[in-house]
Amino acid sequence: MYQAKPSTRSRLAAAIVVVTTLSGSLVAAQSAPDGENGRYSMTPTPDGVLRLDTRTGTVSTCSKNGSGWACYAVPDERSALDAEIGRLQAEVERLKGQLAAGPTVSGKIDEAMPRSDPLKKAEPQARGPKVAEGERKLEIPLPSDQDLDRAMSFLEKAWRRLIDMANRVQKDVSGRI
Repeated sequence: MYQAKPSTRSRLAAAIVVVTTLSGSLVAAQSAPDGENGRYSMTPTPDGVLRLDTRTGTVSTCSKNGSGWACYAVPDERSALDAEIGRLQAEVERLKGQLAAGPTVSGKIDEAMPRSDPLKKAEPQARGPKVAEGERKLEIPLPSDQDLDRAMSFLEKAWRRLIDMANRVQKDVSGRI
């Protein structure tokens, strides 16, 4: 039978002890529950427990119901805020690009601004506002004589009804006194 030298035996024994120790600690770390190795941080609440996953950052509320414990993820406002910030930054960049691509005005403009004559008579037009061509001025046509007659007739009828109503109220009050 082969016999190893004492120094080789001690090396072999040391290697076996190291391998056994390392494999034992790896098995112990893998079989330990997540709560024991620090993955979850638990905080008691009146309704149950608030659980923080230290690896992913997700927060859950856990409560005990009739069939056992149930955990539900808490909505993350941070992701919604980050999405809105990203959308706004993209819009700002798009608007900056539009502004840079648009016409630029620098210094004095050579052409004089067109003047509009406020006393200029408006041409007879159909009803409704109209934008004059060549100018950015809104022209509103004046009412016709027929429109004024209709308005005056309405006001006269309303005035007469108001006077008739006042007379009836006065007769009712004087009859009771």
